[in-house]
Amino acid sequence: MKIALIGYGKMGKEVEKIALDRGHTIALIIDKDDEKKLNPENLKGIDVAIEFTIPESAVHNIKKCFNSNVAVVCGTTGWVQELDTIIDFCKNNNKAFFYASNYSLGVNILFKVNSFVAQIMNKYDTYEPHIEETHHTQKLDAPSGTAITLADGLIKNLNRKTNWVKENGTNPSDLVIKSFREGTVPGNHKVIYESEFDKLHIEHDSKNRQGLAMGAILAAEFIAGKTGYFTMNDLLNI
Repeated sequence: MKIALIGYGKMGKEVEKIALDRGHTIALIIDKDDEKKLNPENLKGIDVAIEFTIPESAVHNIKKCFNSNVAVVCGTTGWVQELDTIIDFCKNNNKAFFYASNYSLGVNILFKVNSFVAQIMNKYDTYEPHIEETHHTQKLDAPSGTAITLADGLIKNLNRKTNWVKENGTNPSDLVIKSFREGTVPGNHKVIYESEFDKLHIEHDSKNRQGLAMGAILAAEFIAGKTGYFTMNDLLNI
C-alpha cells in the first residue's frame, strides 16, 4: 500500500516506522513547511493519506485528498465542529474517510466502558462526575479529542449532564473537563465519579505513541479500496 503522511511530527514518524515494518511504502511526506506539495500531481497513485496535523489545517488537507480521490485516515483533533460537514461530503461524493479522536485499542475499550458506567450512574445522583486529561506540553488543543469523546459518551447516558465545559462549571448540568499539560506525557484520561462517601474512576494511561500509530496503520489497511465513513467501532467491531 502506498501511503501519504500529512504531518511529520512525532506521531508521523511513529506511523512511518510501523508502516515500513508492515511492508507498506511511504510515497509522500508533507511536513508543516511543505503544504504546497499536497497537490493532485503528488497524490497520484496514493492509496491512503494519514493525517496528523493541527486543527486549523485538517479540513483543508482532507478536502485536498478527497479531490484527488485519496482515502483519508485522520487523527487530528480540535476541529470536531466541522466533522459532520466532512462526513456528509465523504458520503455524498463516494469518498473514503476514517476518523478517530484516539487510535488506541485500550482507549476505544474505555469509550465503551465509560458509556456503560454512565448508564449505571444515571440511577445514583449522589455521584458527581468530571473528566481529567493530561498530555505533553506540545499538545495544542485542550481539552483533548479523547476527553471530548468521553464527555459525549457520558452525557448521552447520564440525564443530569447536558453539556461539557472547560475547567469550571456554573450549572449542575455542566460536565467539567480539566486539562493538564505536563512534560512528555503521551496521554492520560480519567472519568471520575465522586460522592460524599467515596470516589470511583476509570482510567487509561498511554505508555507511548506506538499504540496510536499501529491503530492508524490498521485503519489505513481497513479503509483501502472502500468508500464511506468509518470509525474505530467498524475496525474493532465493538
